[in-house]
Amino acid sequence: MTFGEKLFKLRKEKGLSQEALAEKVNTTRQAISKWENGQGFPETEKLLMIGNIFEVSIDYLLKDSVEPRPDNKEGYYVSREMADGFLLHQRKVFKYVSFGLSMLIFSTVPYLVFKQEPAIYTLLIIIIAVLGIGAIVTGMITEEDKYKVLKKEALIFDQNHHKELTARYKDIKKRYAAIMVVGVCSIVAGVIPFLLERKHIASGLIAYYPVCVVLIAVGVYILIRILPIIEAYQIMVKNEEYINRFGFKLSKRVRKRMDNI
Repeated sequence: MTFGEKLFKLRKEKGLSQEALAEKVNTTRQAISKWENGQGFPETEKLLMIGNIFEVSIDYLLKDSVEPRPDNKEGYYVSREMADGFLLHQRKVFKYVSFGLSMLIFSTVPYLVFKQEPAIYTLLIIIIAVLGIGAIVTGMITEEDKYKVLKKEALIFDQNHHKELTARYKDIKKRYAAIMVVGVCSIVAGVIPFLLERKHIASGLIAYYPVCVVLIAVGVYILIRILPIIEAYQIMVKNEEYINRFGFKLSKRVRKRMDNI
C-alpha cells in the first residue's frame, strides 16, 4: 500500500473525517485529501503527528507493508505546542507548590516569636498553614493529565525543534545556576544554627531561629520553583538518558502489571 492508501485506511478505522484529522494535525481538509490521493507527502512534523495519532511507526507509513507493527513504534511525538505547553505548565504548577511548601515552613515562625502568647501564635499558624495547603492543592488541581505522557514514554522530536530545546536548556541552566546556589546557601544558613544549638556547639542562637526558618523557607521556594523547570527540559532534551533511569523503568513495569490486572 502507498502512504495515501495507508492514511485513508487508518483514518477510516479510527472513524475520523478528513476535517477531523486535518484539525488534529493543524492543516486543511484539502491537504489531507491530496495526501490520500497520492499528491504529495506531509512535512516531517505532521508526519510524526499522524504516526502518533494512529499509533503506528513512521517506517510503517513510509515503507511498503500490509499491517502496522506496534513493536516498531518509535515513541510519542512531541510537537512545538506540546513542548512549550509542558514547560509553561511546570512553571504554573510549581509556582503554587513552591509557595505552599514555603508557607508551611514559615508557619512555625509565629510559635518562635510569640511563645508566651498561645492564642496569637495558634491563630497565625492556622492562617499561614491554610494558605500553604491551599496553594499546594491549587497546584495539584492545575496539573493537566495530557502532559503526564511525556514522563511515561520515549519521546521523539523534529530535529530542528530538538536543537532549539537543547539551546534553551543550556541557556536556562546558566541563568538559573546562580539562583539555585542562593537557594541552597539559604537552606544551609538556616539549618546550621539549629544543628549547632542541638549539638551544644554554640548557645544563644534560639533568638535567631525565626530568621533561620525564613531562610529555609526562601531556599525551599527557590529550589522547588526552579528544579521542576530544569527537569522538564531534561526530560525532553536528554530523553534517552531519562528513560534509561532505573526509576523510569521500574515505574513502567509497575504500570504494565497494573494494566494486566
